[in-house]
Amino acid sequence: MDETPMHALRIAALLLLTLTVAGCSTGAWFKLPENSTLVISDRPAHNNQGLVRSRPFSWGFTGGIPYRVEDSQANTIRSGKLKSRFRVASVFWPPVGIAYWPMGFGQRCFDLTGEAPQTCTYQDLVELRQAHRLRR
Repeated sequence: MDETPMHALRIAALLLLTLTVAGCSTGAWFKLPENSTLVISDRPAHNNQGLVRSRPFSWGFTGGIPYRVEDSQANTIRSGKLKSRFRVASVFWPPVGIAYWPMGFGQRCFDLTGEAPQTCTYQDLVELRQAHRLRR
């Protein structure tokens, strides 16, 4: 018996599962000032620094994703908008993900320690990833 159709079916199922999982969230790495927390579009982030995962954003966020950096007393240190981008996974995410949640973070890593959001350096990204692995 030929196993080629079964092999193709397994690959298709794995691809579908991968697209479904990828379409359910968006994420980015964040470098923050000491003793601060991040609030993205009124959704408090679980980590003070490092990888932040969130539900995807609607079409209203094409101009950017609002954020706030707060100190330990919940006073706003700075606020603004993060770059956003269209998520290709939303095209394939059922049911009609493209209609409701097509936007995600526009960069892989944001440095929010300055006055305006910057792209992290490669070394910052490496350090954030190492710290994230150590926390697990």
